[in-house]
Amino acid sequence: MPIKIQNDLPVKSILEKENIFVMDEHRAMHQDIRPIQILILNLMPLKEDTELQLLRSLSNTPLQVDVAFMRTSTHISKHTSVSHLNKFYQSFDALKDQKFDGLIITGAPVEQIPFEEVDYWDELVRIMDWSTRNVTSTLFLCWGAQAGLYHFFGLPKIQLKQKLFGLYWHRVANRKIPLVRGFDDVFLAPHSRHTDVPMEQIRQCRDLTVLAESPEAGLFLAMAHEGRQIFVMGHPEYDRMTLDNEYRRDLSKGLPIQPPANYYRDNDPDNRPDLLWRATANNLYTNWLNYYVYQITPYDLEGTPF
Repeated sequence: MPIKIQNDLPVKSILEKENIFVMDEHRAMHQDIRPIQILILNLMPLKEDTELQLLRSLSNTPLQVDVAFMRTSTHISKHTSVSHLNKFYQSFDALKDQKFDGLIITGAPVEQIPFEEVDYWDELVRIMDWSTRNVTSTLFLCWGAQAGLYHFFGLPKIQLKQKLFGLYWHRVANRKIPLVRGFDDVFLAPHSRHTDVPMEQIRQCRDLTVLAESPEAGLFLAMAHEGRQIFVMGHPEYDRMTLDNEYRRDLSKGLPIQPPANYYRDNDPDNRPDLLWRATANNLYTNWLNYYVYQITPYDLEGTPF
């Protein structure tokens, strides 16, 4: 089934070329079904890249998914045009009286800044608190996961000695939980971050269930409140070349950066990387939408409790 987006969202043509079924607003209005309402708080600087990555990930289910994008009002994006934001994004104040089946809070390039010093932290706290009353299930990604673990459970992040960057092997735990249904015992997933939440602190939090972790990268996947909150410490949505783009960007800036681990064939940046995590990513988003959104959410969203 399709994902529904605004008629002229720029990434729509890319998705269609990839044979992803995209339904525009006009056609969706003539469907006599209730689509799943997903809101994406996009905190990444290259917003159109993240839009494309997440829409790809949400497209692999039998469900009709109606996607809306939210922006913060207390931060001005330097890498996305004002016209794009004004046309395709809404503020929290414009959306706060609505309810949604699912919310995705992305990562952000602010991980080395203390949470309270991030210019939109107070607004993000309002959004996270609002989600507990107005969203059936919230998916927190990378820095978004660190922010959620800190705000809801008081788990602080720590600075890593060097950037955790590349593909890392993870092992599934609690296999009977539907979120990891269909996962291989061990799988690769991308990480790109300078900070971490130590596993020993996560394990000590009784409200959190660890579903996948790595001896090198630490937590990959955990959940709380029976899936009402899901924390993904990596970037399963990343495209084939995203880590490559980040690597070459940092090189061009003269930053200390090693080639992403387990990414290039023969560890040679001149080799095109193989795409080794797409099936896991599709599985994760499909399971989230099916078991923690569609199967749980009420037909009338006004009945969404926490």
